Amino acid sequence: MEIYKTNEDQSEQLVWRTEVVKNNLNPSWEPFRLSLHSLCSCDIHRPLKFLVYDYDSSGKHDFIGEFTSTFQEMQEGTANPGQERQWDCINPKYRDKKRNYKSSGTIVLAQCTVEKVHTFLDYIMGGCQISFTVAIDFTASNGDPRSSQSLHCLSPRQPNHYLQALRAVGGICQDYDSDKRFPAFGFGARIPPNFEVSHDFAINFEPENPECEEISGVIAAYRRCLPQIQLYGPTNVAPIINRVAGPAQREQSTGQATKYSVLLVLTDGVVSDMAETRTAIVRASRLPMSIIIVGVGNADFTDMRLLDGDDGPLRCPRGVPAARDIVQFVPFRDFKDAAPSALAKCVLAEVPRQVVEYYASQGISPGVPRPCTPATTPSPSP
Repeated sequence: MEIYKTNEDQSEQLVWRTEVVKNNLNPSWEPFRLSLHSLCSCDIHRPLKFLVYDYDSSGKHDFIGEFTSTFQEMQEGTANPGQERQWDCINPKYRDKKRNYKSSGTIVLAQCTVEKVHTFLDYIMGGCQISFTVAIDFTASNGDPRSSQSLHCLSPRQPNHYLQALRAVGGICQDYDSDKRFPAFGFGARIPPNFEVSHDFAINFEPENPECEEISGVIAAYRRCLPQIQLYGPTNVAPIINRVAGPAQREQSTGQATKYSVLLVLTDGVVSDMAETRTAIVRASRLPMSIIIVGVGNADFTDMRLLDGDDGPLRCPRGVPAARDIVQFVPFRDFKDAAPSALAKCVLAEVPRQVVEYYASQGISPGVPRPCTPATTPSPSP
């Protein structure tokens, strides 16, 4: 069966096609969901046409009949429990040629309900805070910072690749962070005082308080940190994902839409702990959390595109699939000369959907928006 809506210019637009039920003279189609906008452009009185066919493997399906209705009629006809709405399926050719023709069958609608689908803005207005954490790749593959070819080169003449990415991408994320305070970590470096390799150290060297004030604070901490560490390796990403997943898991236990975590990872390419990273992402996919990976430099980002999951669900080595796609990969080199709006669109392309998708999957509605308190002007003193 096909459903068409009538457009403003009286043209008809296909909005849904059911699955084929083979070898059955009394078919029952699977329930389906469709946005009210797609179905009838949010106009419950807009005419809808239903066409029914007898499937033929050659593609020349036999037309059985049709009927028209509106969404209002469909909803009212099934308003009460057990109530059904029926239509005669009419073939105009048979109706005009056969004197005793009544119909080619009856279509029965068993249920038609409207579900409220919350938006990203609903959750934000309801008090949900977006909390960004920054993670920077300090592995040796970035090159010696003393070399002008290094992605971490601290040149007085121009910002290096990481600084460019931090300013551009971080500046975009900053507008969505509720308190503008960013926990900032590094991974893959030897750090003082013992110069042991760490994969989740605070770049301000304050492990109890890793937050930096705005992106400018992250940049300042990065500049102070770089001369004090030794770039090393390997490029292990799983530890920083698991670190951010900790607070996200505690947030999940509240059962409320109060804080959603976003991890912003800046890296130059190949991941050393790919199996562990995949496992960490699959676990995080069940938490109020998203990951944005920004590829810095011109390395091979095949691993990052794999983690993105756009070509199919990401799976951990044991075969368990991610509950949802939470990774967005952004190759910064593609946007170095682009307009800020293009970069912003790419960086945040999936986060709003991921926020809504997570809370919807948990059956968590937005909080009640707080009423705006009008500003008051103090009365002048006499």
